[in-house]
Amino acid sequence: MNILFTLCGRAGSKGVKGKNARDFLDVPLVWYSMANIALYMEKYGQGDDIKVVLNTDSDPLKGLVRRVDEVPVTIIHREECLAGDKVPKVAVILDSLNKAEEVFGCKYDMVVDLDITSPLRTVQDVKNAIDKKKLRNDVDVVYSVAPSRRNPYFNMVKEEKGFFCKAIPSNFTTRQEAPVFYDMNASIYAYSPDALRNKEQSTFFNSNCDAVVMADTGILDIDSEEDYELMQVIANYLFDKKEAFKEIYKKAVSWKK
Repeated sequence: MNILFTLCGRAGSKGVKGKNARDFLDVPLVWYSMANIALYMEKYGQGDDIKVVLNTDSDPLKGLVRRVDEVPVTIIHREECLAGDKVPKVAVILDSLNKAEEVFGCKYDMVVDLDITSPLRTVQDVKNAIDKKKLRNDVDVVYSVAPSRRNPYFNMVKEEKGFFCKAIPSNFTTRQEAPVFYDMNASIYAYSPDALRNKEQSTFFNSNCDAVVMADTGILDIDSEEDYELMQVIANYLFDKKEAFKEIYKKAVSWKK
């Protein structure tokens, strides 16, 4: 199978300045995603033709990925029209796919995007998403989720006409009675190339999707300085106590030598 891994990060960021090129526990943030790819290829990539591209307009980010020889990354310069903060990421991934097929001269069976700002994932998480997408040719994307801590039928509310009320009116008295909800944790996406080319980008995730469940200890996405600080506290714990997370950290740290 031909698999394309994509890493996407623009130069600008409103919440955390230059976040895609920042360090995370003294290791470049992007290296955690690259460590996932390196370990996936080492453990499970036999028989697959795997390529990796970085789509960015950030020169510092380009420099960081070039420092890692173990994961060859082809750099795709992000065009200005795809660099705005309102551009759907699906458009950037489609751009990555189209240009990768030109560069490598082949068609891809799957596109796997690892979000740079969600570093707390395991190799098994990546494998689970890829394996499920291999089995589900009928879905457009398999993405990662985590169990939701709030439920719109039970303990989520909205403001309406000057009052607060349940987000979805219900008679449930315990959360266990309510339908189960999950958080999209912006970590892993395994796409069908045909869907990337043909599906409406603005409503891509409204239908025909499947998901894999990740541990909720790693659900934070770095969208603010507070997220950045808190994520490092969580990461310190996971890298110390959980072997599956520790191996990602050890691989990323090894590239500093």
